[in-house]
Amino acid sequence: MTLVYALVSRQKTVLAEHTATSATGNFPTVTRVLLSKIPPVDGRMTYVYDEYVFHYVVEGGICFLCMSDEHNKHRVPFAFLQELKDLFNSKYGLEVPQRAIAFSLNEEFSKVIQDRMDYYNSAGSNVDSLSQVQNQIEDVKGVMVENIEKVLERGEKIELLVDKTDRLNQQAFQFKSSSKKLRQAMWWNNVKWVGFLTVAGAFLVFFVSGLFCGFDFHRCKAH
Repeated sequence: MTLVYALVSRQKTVLAEHTATSATGNFPTVTRVLLSKIPPVDGRMTYVYDEYVFHYVVEGGICFLCMSDEHNKHRVPFAFLQELKDLFNSKYGLEVPQRAIAFSLNEEFSKVIQDRMDYYNSAGSNVDSLSQVQNQIEDVKGVMVENIEKVLERGEKIELLVDKTDRLNQQAFQFKSSSKKLRQAMWWNNVKWVGFLTVAGAFLVFFVSGLFCGFDFHRCKAH
């Protein structure tokens, strides 16, 4: 299981977020739609969208949400969200999040989200043995799981796009392609210059010869 994306918000106002470096996509946009559907009352729930899952916990009007890539793994995401909630509350208390503007806490708390996300993702198969996860076993049994389409209004549609290709690999491929195109362009440019200089040189020789011998070379023939 991989935690792909996480955020902290006050209803639709995102205060901090982080995306795993191994993933790209439009899931931040999708979560904005989902946030508008989450009731501001305390609770927790899981929404399924194709092979991806959105888990959230709301407490005191603050929503802690994450996106993972496995349907049947609930303990780990909720353990992650619980720890994220505890760290957030201990850092900012109850009043600061209620008056904070969008992304005003992002510079500071996105690093905490990243650290905890990397921790739970790197634990791999051993993550289920973590004490934080074990504490969630009973709690997640009552969590409702619904398809995300159930919360959408009639005619409303969202399309989730996720590309988990490593960004560095994408950049390397793009650089390689760009370098190849640049070499080809430079080669053609050199060919054009060689052709131009060859024609120009031939014309110059002809012109100089014409000055001395006449352009029909009659003066040179007479000698």
